[in-house]
Amino acid sequence: MNAKNNTMAKGAAKISVVPMIAATYFMVAGGPYGLEDIVQKTGYTATLLILVITPLLWSLPTAMMVSELATAIPEEGGFYIWVRRGMGRFWGFQETWLTLAGSVFEMALYPNLCIAYIGQFMPGLVAGHRGLILGFAMIALCTAWNILGVRSVGEGSVWLNVALLAPFVALTILALGSGRFGGGSADAAPPPLRHADLLGGVLIAMWNYMGWDNLSTIAGEVEAPQRAYSRAMFGAVLLVIVSYIIGQIVGGETLAIAIALAGVIGAIGSFGALMLSFTRLPLVMAEDGYLPRIFARRDARTGTPWVAVLVCAAFWAICFPLGFDKSLLLDVMLTGASILLEFCALVALRVREPEMARPFRVPGGMAGAVAIGVPPLALMIAAFARNRAERIGSTNELTVGIGVIAAGVAVYFLSRVISGKKNAPMEGR
Repeated sequence: MNAKNNTMAKGAAKISVVPMIAATYFMVAGGPYGLEDIVQKTGYTATLLILVITPLLWSLPTAMMVSELATAIPEEGGFYIWVRRGMGRFWGFQETWLTLAGSVFEMALYPNLCIAYIGQFMPGLVAGHRGLILGFAMIALCTAWNILGVRSVGEGSVWLNVALLAPFVALTILALGSGRFGGGSADAAPPPLRHADLLGGVLIAMWNYMGWDNLSTIAGEVEAPQRAYSRAMFGAVLLVIVSYIIGQIVGGETLAIAIALAGVIGAIGSFGALMLSFTRLPLVMAEDGYLPRIFARRDARTGTPWVAVLVCAAFWAICFPLGFDKSLLLDVMLTGASILLEFCALVALRVREPEMARPFRVPGGMAGAVAIGVPPLALMIAAFARNRAERIGSTNELTVGIGVIAAGVAVYFLSRVISGKKNAPMEGR
């Protein structure tokens, strides 16, 4: 990071542990949503198993990896810096490419969700072009929120979390008091486990549990990051797991009402928090010469990279009307591939910089650093296999995803030629 921007970030208001937990919760979960699709594919009992097992195979290893790297290298740009430092500029660029490509599918989801939940109460309000207007208004609202700075987003996320989870806490208390729990009516028995679409349910759960690394991109705007990140990661892991299990236990018609009431809050909170993460990537890419220097401009008072915020918001607004019917698996494929690169960086940095100070260290030495990446790798292999079965026109999602990944390689070399870096020394090589 260049000295000017680093100084500006240090002088701006910073985020602390509790707002970090709240923002991470929105980046990962945004409320106990998505359960209906898992239940439909796998049934009630299998859903509970998936909600317990998936975080052990996906969330916990990722949170441990993020905790080590974020506390060892607490720099703006987060996972881009980790991969670049551990594996070289080429892989650092691919990390950012995969994340931003995945964000196109990810960020198109939340305005559509917001409209869908508003339609539960006032269908006339979202009819025709009015739905598009409301979606664009949500994007504009979250953009203005991010321009106010990292502290504004973090503290706002705390209050949105309270508003979001309050209905579920109330429903849980009522359910415990009455001894009645949801999960579908007696007349609508879940499919037998042998007929359940377990892989489909796991992939939806992976999407619901994805995003642990996103907060790393604002490391330069965090108070005492060496301590804060590990606490925020494990606090958020607990909050996410508990909220999903509570949502599934309550279940049934009552859960549907709660989702409709709180869904707008979850969509806004998730979009705003993810915008906080994704918009730091163009900033550090500009500082490394891959994007025009204008993307590195910050607001002098808040430290916000306001040009990156506005440009990213414009691109996401363009993609919003496309909808998100086919976007979930592509998002899991692209974003998951970027997370696997981070696990590779964890191991590479253990080899290349064994003496680096690591306030939090994945236990088990080198074997432990390698082992925690195996379960996420297995889940991603399953995701790639599943993408072969999903069609987009005359092709399938696996082909589209591989095309996007290959484009990242081409764009890297093209950007080096355009920026005049073709003959520059290769950092980390």
